[in-house]
Amino acid sequence: MSTRPIIDVPRTSWLSMALFQLTRPQVYCSLFLLSLLVAIPALSGSAFLIHIFVTICVFAALSTAWNIVGGYAGQLSLGHMMFYGIGAYTTSLLVTHFGLTPWIGMWIGAVLAALVGAAVGYPCFRLRGPFFSLSTIAFLEVVRLLSIHFVGLTGGSAGLIVPLKLGWAWMVFPDKVNYVYIAFGLLLLCIGVSLAIRQSRLGYYLTAVREREDAALAAGINNSVVKLKAVIVSAMLTALIGAFHAMYLTFLEPATMFSLGTSIEVAMFSLIGGLGTVAGPLLGTVLVVPLAELARGWLGASASGLHGFVYGVVLVLITLTLPAGLVGTFGPAVSRWIDRLPGGRRRLADRIMPQLRQISGDKGAPLIKADNLVMRFGGLLATDHVSFTLNRGEILGIIGPNGAGKTTLFNQISGFLTPTSGTVALLNQEGAFVHPSSPDEFARLGIGRTFQIVQPFGRLSLIENIMIGAFLRHPHVDDARAVALRVAATVGLLDQKDVEARNLPIGALKRLEVARTLASEPSILLLDEVMAGQNQKDTMGMVALIRAICQTGVTVIAIEHNMQAIMSLSDRIIVIDSGRIIAEGDPQDVVKNRKVIEAYLGEDFVDAQGF
Repeated sequence: MSTRPIIDVPRTSWLSMALFQLTRPQVYCSLFLLSLLVAIPALSGSAFLIHIFVTICVFAALSTAWNIVGGYAGQLSLGHMMFYGIGAYTTSLLVTHFGLTPWIGMWIGAVLAALVGAAVGYPCFRLRGPFFSLSTIAFLEVVRLLSIHFVGLTGGSAGLIVPLKLGWAWMVFPDKVNYVYIAFGLLLLCIGVSLAIRQSRLGYYLTAVREREDAALAAGINNSVVKLKAVIVSAMLTALIGAFHAMYLTFLEPATMFSLGTSIEVAMFSLIGGLGTVAGPLLGTVLVVPLAELARGWLGASASGLHGFVYGVVLVLITLTLPAGLVGTFGPAVSRWIDRLPGGRRRLADRIMPQLRQISGDKGAPLIKADNLVMRFGGLLATDHVSFTLNRGEILGIIGPNGAGKTTLFNQISGFLTPTSGTVALLNQEGAFVHPSSPDEFARLGIGRTFQIVQPFGRLSLIENIMIGAFLRHPHVDDARAVALRVAATVGLLDQKDVEARNLPIGALKRLEVARTLASEPSILLLDEVMAGQNQKDTMGMVALIRAICQTGVTVIAIEHNMQAIMSLSDRIIVIDSGRIIAEGDPQDVVKNRKVIEAYLGEDFVDAQGF
């Protein structure tokens, strides 16, 4: 369909990309604070302090792993301890029955947890809101009951005792400080994976899916695949932690290994610290766990259940006063303060990618063939045997009264709706017409679309929003950012590149929607009322932008109610009324058509004017 540019740019490692936003003081401060989790218990020699710090590391690691699914992807899993228990039981059983070291067994448990996560996630990710959370609880309960039922294997409700083979090979130590080192290592592993994901294309994709699933699909993101990747990584990390914790506790029983209460606590630590942030789960755990453990240590048996009360109080206070969590609220201010230290304020320079080559191809050749599209919603006929052909290089305008079926037609030719009958054929790179079946397939074949009601990724900055579109053709973060900067400059938004999308006015949001779509380098651009709600100046700017886009070889279909703008832009006009095409052709001829005037102004007006 088009010729895509190939631009060679220098690559950076995933670690460099993960750390590219961190200044030297931030790195030093982070390492210093993390080192305290090892230094304090190691120097104290207190068994109680060692237990507290092992617990902090374990729960911080669990919360960090959970945050990949619950924070980044926005999927509130309340059955996550299922993977913890799988890792714990798999490792313990391999030690008990086969004498296999837990250093190997924990990875076998992680692989098993990943398989279970994929099997559970695939059907559950089709659910939304509370139904997804309830389904994860149901799977957790099923696994717990299975562990109770198979008494000969798991010990049932009586539990399973881990063989006490001492030494590093068996991860059981008389000197308890060794547990701190392993727990700290697992915490670093989880934080490192979380940081790498957050600064990678996968991390941006997960955030996009969390914010706006439809807009993510339009950007070419396969939502199910992205969420499955997140749950597989999260399940493996959770299983590794469960395996270690089983060796630390040396006793397993289903109520503890598959605890719904613990699943909720792990999610709560992320919520307190800041959902979707790298440091949030750790900070939430460091704040809450010591309070609960110290209270139980001081009060003894009389404090049974007190940790739940502490968790609840902290959660209520944070939710009421700091809804974005500790990191979301105070993180930017702390980062600015650290940056004022010597060596701060150093950032990698922004690189703007050179202009891409224009899309090539024979002007006037068919790109889309819509044949007899019928869309029924119950008894409502939204589109009624609509057929048209889109030709390369043209601007096709679609007009009609409100409720005529224009957006429904857009949804069919971009994959968001499957026609009740009829077909949509799209020209692919090899020059053959194909019939894609999903929005992300349409996007990968060169269809880019905006939405009638703008759908920004509100918690991402303007430049990050545009990067979501750029990732479709440029998988590396530095390349995508360079493309996004170029597109932001093209649409006149470069000066607002670091502003969160939710803080932009409507005019800028409309341009952002176009910019995000344009960054995916589409061959065909579907614009759904991009001039609606804008003032005259913004409208003129949008008209000029669309003309400039078309000059690069992009073919445009535009739905618009601004008749002056759409008539001046379009090479050809299609008029839809009650789901049917009532007129098609040159704009000047279409506006004189009796059926068109009748559709907009009514039959009585037409008769009165003598048309």
